[in-house]
Amino acid sequence: MILEKRYAGHPEDVKHYDTAALRSHFLFDKVFIPDEISLCYTHADRVVFGGAAPVKKELALVGGKDFGSDVFLDRREIGIICIAGKGKVKAGGTVYEMKKGDGLYIGKGTADVSFAADDAENPPKFYMASAPAHTAYPAVFIPIEKANPRKLGDQANVNVRTIYQYVHPLVCQSCQLVMGMTILEKGSVWNTMPCHTHERRMEVYFYFDIDPGAVVFHIHGAPQETRHLVLRNEDSVISPSWSIHAGAGTASYTFIWAMAGENQLFDDMDTVPASDLR
Repeated sequence: MILEKRYAGHPEDVKHYDTAALRSHFLFDKVFIPDEISLCYTHADRVVFGGAAPVKKELALVGGKDFGSDVFLDRREIGIICIAGKGKVKAGGTVYEMKKGDGLYIGKGTADVSFAADDAENPPKFYMASAPAHTAYPAVFIPIEKANPRKLGDQANVNVRTIYQYVHPLVCQSCQLVMGMTILEKGSVWNTMPCHTHERRMEVYFYFDIDPGAVVFHIHGAPQETRHLVLRNEDSVISPSWSIHAGAGTASYTFIWAMAGENQLFDDMDTVPASDLR
């Protein structure tokens, strides 16, 4: 298992970062490595995120010194969404068959979590996000048909999209993790506008199903000190609580969002009118 770390940055410091520094601190572009679990540990709410890409090996999710326990989920919870292929997730003695669009929540204290492929010629890719947890809730398998859909946006603002809430109070119990997937319709490129901040929680975005040659401009920074990161297929980015959350692509795309912090209210956000952005 591979683990990278990202430390929290103060907004007054971040506004002086050049492109290389911004990408170094907030971008994670090694999400999927064949036959590896590749994770990033951000000190923003101590969220861990990344991917498992089993091909020929069964991959075990393990703890260690970085987590203070040999069991990764000893004091954590995790959400998983399969973004490609078919495979199996084993958790606490139960096997979950997963295909693209299927999700899974696993609660605190679950041991022996692993990932495996059904077919090495069409291997799965499992994206995951984990947050510290104080209570053990039961595992819940969440195919996209059981996720809570919210259709938002309009063609005039090129942001027609469906938000599928997976780890969410309307779908399953969790301690603080909230997680879902947003699919933009063809011709729509903005994932949200007006943009917003989450003063009470951070967020991680993972962009995928981006056409070759296309990019997403992820808008970052405080509302009056905006920056951007250019992201490509299967890149992930950390958005601290003080940073605006928004992005626009050169073509439509899909992204997974995961949040952790003070509460789980999806609409708990502070919108920023476009007229106030700098």
